[in-house]
Order: sequence, then structure tokens, then C-alpha cells
Amino acid sequence: MQIQSKLPHVGTTIFTVMSALANEHGAINLSQGFPNFPSSEKLNGLVYEYMQKGFNQYAPMAGVPLLRERLAAKAKTLYGATINPDTEITITAGATQAIFTAISAFVRPGDEVVLLEPAYDSYRPSVEVNGGIAVPYDLKAPHYRPDWTEIAALITPRTRMIVFNTPHNPTGTTLKAEDLQALSRLTSGTDILVLSDEVYEHLIYDAQAHQSVLRYPELWQRSLAVYSFGKTFHNTGWKIGYCLAPAHLMAEFRKVHQFNVFSVNTPMQHALADYLADAGTYLSLPGFYQQKRDFFLDALQGSRLRPLPCEGTYFCTFDYSAISQEPDTEFAKRMTREFGVAAIPVSVFYSDGRDEQIIRLCFAKTEETLQQAGALLRKI
Repeated sequence: MQIQSKLPHVGTTIFTVMSALANEHGAINLSQGFPNFPSSEKLNGLVYEYMQKGFNQYAPMAGVPLLRERLAAKAKTLYGATINPDTEITITAGATQAIFTAISAFVRPGDEVVLLEPAYDSYRPSVEVNGGIAVPYDLKAPHYRPDWTEIAALITPRTRMIVFNTPHNPTGTTLKAEDLQALSRLTSGTDILVLSDEVYEHLIYDAQAHQSVLRYPELWQRSLAVYSFGKTFHNTGWKIGYCLAPAHLMAEFRKVHQFNVFSVNTPMQHALADYLADAGTYLSLPGFYQQKRDFFLDALQGSRLRPLPCEGTYFCTFDYSAISQEPDTEFAKRMTREFGVAAIPVSVFYSDGRDEQIIRLCFAKTEETLQQAGALLRKI
């Protein structure tokens, strides 16, 4: 039997490779983006409570009503957006499923999708498996700022969607109000959709405000915004996220969602609904993670790794050109083998493999782990 792959250029992800290498060499794994501390005992207890109460069968396709109501209230409080919980919110099996579903619902063969790169590695395959054409726009180190005039030059009559992420993985940068305003002007009067990956919405530092598409009414009417409970509440393995979109877009999103996943973990949804009643559970996160960022950067004082600006997410990027001229993937692997800390090379987030000698490290770890990693990295 001969099978023609729909994703012929996709192999094992760098995250799997680096985590395996870290395990092999007993290295501190700062490569893959997950916390090494537990989720809330209160939240865990609520999940168990709902299991014991018998909430173990299928949830409604769109999600548990109270959870959607709490999310609508959260969007109103934080971004001033009026969201209908019945028609404009869908709970998903993680943010990646939401991203895939949004792209599958709207991208047809031959449609073009503009990706701001470096980008989360699921974007391009999600476009290509649906027959779309990825059109990358390269953000360049050290500031990774978009030039909207250059992005406008990539728009053609076949452009179906623009995908971006803020706060931004892997660079830790954020889009500003003027960026969202420029995007709104760029897409106004067109049929172009916007997919806004906002999974790190609460991991934003130095008193900045997260610039969600929900803040901009005209832009919101063409947007799908994606979020992650796992990133927010330190339980990435739960794989629960959600998508917000105007009703006319959400109706199409749900057509794909119902045949892709249909519904999402029931007791966890009920637990999250209860947990969200206390806004402090997420409003405290900027300070919590900013402290970790600052602690990690202090632990690296004296290292030859040069930190680039980190405004959000739980990742810092570092320029290693003062240490080596190796390609970033080779340097990251050698760093794991010889110095005991695993990183991700940023070139893997670019379609063309652009290598600016930069690595990404995750600081969503305990202070003990960050202190140990800093001591090892200072030796390089």
C-alpha cells in the first residue's frame, strides 16, 4: 500500500526530541513549556468532588453552561466585551484543538493564511492538512516587532486568515494597542478572518495590559480568540481550553468541533466554573510569574547568555552568540548533554529555519530548579 502523506515534511517535534534528550542525560528540562509545580489543591479537590457527585457523563457540546457564563463575565470585566455565553463560547480539548478547529472550519484548499513567525508549531500543519497555503511573515530579533506595512504587502485576494499569538511564544514579547489597531485597519472591509492565540493572556508583566482582540469591536467581529486553562492554572495535562468568537463564526466553529471532539471533560469543567468565581485565581498570575522571571534572570547573572526582552509568557529567550557560532539546534543539544540544561532552539519556530543563534528557556519552575539551572548555565 502506498500512502501519500498530507504532511510530508512533519516529523518528531523538537519538544519531544529535547525532552527525551533531557531524560537521557538527567538534564534540567527548561525546554518544554510546562510547570513543575502542582495545580491548586482547591481546584484538584473540586474535580474530585464533581466526580464523586456523578458528573462523569458527556457535557453539553459547547461546554458546561455555568463555565461559559463565568468566562463571559470575565471577558466583560477584563476587556469590556459583551459575549453571549450560549452562542459565542465553546469549551475545547485544549487550545491546540481550538486552533485546529478554527482553521479547519474556515480554510479551504488554496486559501492563504498569514502566520507571524516564529510561531507555535501547530499553526502551519493545521493550515496545510486542510489544503491551505501558509504565508510566513518573519519577526526579527531582538525585539520581534511586526511591520504592518510589510504584512499588508503579503495580503492577496486568496488571503483567508491571519494568525498571531500575544503574549508571544517563543519570544516573550507582546503586541501593543497600536498593533491591534493596525490589524483592524488592515482587515477592515475584507473577508479576512483573524485567529488570535491568547493562551498566555494572564502571563504579562511590568504593569502592561493584555491587548486582546476582544478590546476592539470591529476587529472582534472577524476574530476567533483562543485560551488555555492549562497555561493559566498550571495543569497543561488536563488539556482544556476555549474559543471565543462572534455567533456567526462560532456557528461554523461548532460544526467542526462537534465531529472532532464533541464535548470535553465534564467534572473538570464544573470544577473550573466554581474556581473562576474567585477572580484572584487568575488576577494574581502576572505577579506570580514576573517574580519567577526576575528570579531566573538574577540566577543567570554572570552568564554569557544574553537575555532578550521578556514581556509575557513563561519563556525567556537568550542570544548565545558570545559563546558559540554553532547552529542553534546543535548548541541546544550540546548544552543538554554537556551542561545539563535542556532548551529549545528558536529556529524551529520559523518555516525557513531562520537561525539567529537564540534559544528559549522555560521559567515555569520552582525556585530550586531555576537556581540549579542558573548555576549550570553560568558555567557555559
